[in-house]
Amino acid sequence: MQFEAVIGLEVHAQLKTRTKIFCGCSTAFGAPPNTHVCPVCLGMPGVLPVLNRQVVEYALRMALATGCHITTESRFARKNYFYPDLPKGYQISQYELPIAEGGNVDIEVGDEVKRIGLTRIHMEEDAGKLIHDPDQPVSRVDFNRTGVPLIEIVSEPHMRSAAEAGAYLRKLRSLVRYLGICDGNMEEGSFRCDANISIRPAGSRELGTRTELKNLNSFRHVEKALSYEIARQRDIALDGGEVIQETRLWDPDRGCTLSMRGKEEAHDYRYFPDPDLLPVVIDEDWLERVCATLPELPDAKKARFVSQYGLGADVAAQLTGNRESADYFEACTGCGVDPKQAANWIMGSLTALLHTRDLPIDQSPVSAEDLAGLLKLIEKGTISGKIAKTVFEKMATDGKPAGQIVEEEGLVQVTDTSAIEKAVDEVLAANPTQVADYRAGKTKILGFFVGQVMKITRGRANPRMVNEILRARLK
Repeated sequence: MQFEAVIGLEVHAQLKTRTKIFCGCSTAFGAPPNTHVCPVCLGMPGVLPVLNRQVVEYALRMALATGCHITTESRFARKNYFYPDLPKGYQISQYELPIAEGGNVDIEVGDEVKRIGLTRIHMEEDAGKLIHDPDQPVSRVDFNRTGVPLIEIVSEPHMRSAAEAGAYLRKLRSLVRYLGICDGNMEEGSFRCDANISIRPAGSRELGTRTELKNLNSFRHVEKALSYEIARQRDIALDGGEVIQETRLWDPDRGCTLSMRGKEEAHDYRYFPDPDLLPVVIDEDWLERVCATLPELPDAKKARFVSQYGLGADVAAQLTGNRESADYFEACTGCGVDPKQAANWIMGSLTALLHTRDLPIDQSPVSAEDLAGLLKLIEKGTISGKIAKTVFEKMATDGKPAGQIVEEEGLVQVTDTSAIEKAVDEVLAANPTQVADYRAGKTKILGFFVGQVMKITRGRANPRMVNEILRARLK
């Protein structure tokens, strides 16, 4: 029997506000435990929460960017459960009346474009963090993260493979970073997801029993965990067993999912409206002001890069995958260099450099303006493409502009015909056997001759001129 997977994701994005959702404590990451806390986020008796307006505006940004229906009046609710990292004994979230519903996200998997529907986007506060002692059976709790603002983006169960789930997550991460509302750092937990997954016979319309996967802190882990869980549920079904509704943890060391607990339902949390918080009312003026702050989004930017710069769709997709890469590219082309050449260098030498040094592109040791300066030297014929690679490496190390490096090290390309002819004659005289082979029809040997000429000229000879002169001499 053939089965298909049914996958829905619940993504939590930590919002980039300076302070928490209901108090003035800092949201900065990495502070000593329990230093960014106050009576409000610790749930002390007699304190009252006050909503951070920036949280609402960030949630509206995401809702507008994904085409959601904005709820004119939304309400906060208390989600009741006991866990040591939850000081109040409940989490302030939204339940019956979220800030946004519906909407969609388009993803690309291979050559296929697929639309993933959204169920809702709602605001909530984060819980604390348990720290487990590796040497003794003791756990400690850090409440710094308690009250940090989140939006939860809940998808419809429209994904059918681990690859689609990975593409959806990457698209969401790109969106929140373009919007400037979340840094998308999965390693620090500011962008994380839980996955709901079930299988059903291919062609069936009914949903199977689902499991929820947690502890998914990278795109690779999400895809591996989903692939494992699809296979596990399929094997159970083929053996005549029944999948149990439960929450499972992904163990990256063992490469498998492990049972954690029975899956809770909404009624288990005893949701009720929070009596300490007023409804959130969104009027048209507020919406228009937020809408006016939206940047050009990835899909629109990709289409513009194709039409404006003549780039291929794949190249445009890579450049616009994050806002910083797109900005770097446009800063480079804004200096008057060929867009395709700029794209090739950014996706080639620059990306390799950044990968080696583990740097994001907005911390590149070679600025967009300096890269443009290097490309102009190539376009003018001042240096060859091969010499440009050497110059680029020196730019990254020394921090000097390309023109200064070329001048100081005497790397200007040789375009003097007589000088190149002299080098060509020297190479041909030293290799009579290869000359005879070329004239006998082994024309691929031309590359050998070009290499020898470039060696004699220390890579400075104009390659086009070298090829032309060699062909003329070898007739």
